[in-house]
Amino acid sequence: MIQPGREPAYEPFQDDACQPARETSREAPHSPAHQRVGDHPQARLPKERSSRFGPSALATPANAITGARLLATPALVVLVAVGGTGWAPFAVALAVGATDFMDGWIGRRQGATRSGAFLDPLADKVVVLSVLFALAGRGEVGWLPVGLIAVREVAMSVYRSLAGRRGVSIPARPSAKLKAWVQGIAILLAITPPIAPHQVVIDAAMWVAVAFTLVTGAQYLVDGSRAARSVTPVARRRQRPTRA
Repeated sequence: MIQPGREPAYEPFQDDACQPARETSREAPHSPAHQRVGDHPQARLPKERSSRFGPSALATPANAITGARLLATPALVVLVAVGGTGWAPFAVALAVGATDFMDGWIGRRQGATRSGAFLDPLADKVVVLSVLFALAGRGEVGWLPVGLIAVREVAMSVYRSLAGRRGVSIPARPSAKLKAWVQGIAILLAITPPIAPHQVVIDAAMWVAVAFTLVTGAQYLVDGSRAARSVTPVARRRQRPTRA
């Protein structure tokens, strides 16, 4: 009951929507104002796997496997040169080819290195050319396809080396690794006992390897020409004398 002469007293309406704003120090712990940098959702994302070895590393597991492939090459060449085709050289050649896959897989997971980029294709060339020369010496394959492959491999190695001295980088193509695998398959066919007597199959495999070898060589020549044209203007601008 309202007494005369006195203002009525009203109780404040208890509604959260009408409540005055709370102090900023009591804001919800998940509000943007209270999110720390470390609590941001993006900060909790998993980081990318870093490489275990730097680009200049030499003693790496991938290089160790590549070195083992080089060391096994003389044994494979002796088996082919002395015994010719057979299951023993086939098994050794298959194991050597498996190391080519293993060092590439490990190298991609642990980080590419300049030494690996040099040693891996070098080992491929040494293995392929050594075994091909041994097979040609026994008359298992013709000297012409072997000579074409050898000339291309040596010429491209010299070409890339000279280009690198001029500051022109010619990166390896994926087709080059495919070329190495095609060469390896041709060698395996030539030393496999059930297939080796079929000279038509061996010759066909060898000429397919020659085709891949020459095509990838032409691709490297095109890549080197393009890279040289892009580097030359930059070198000329650097050598241009500045005005006093």
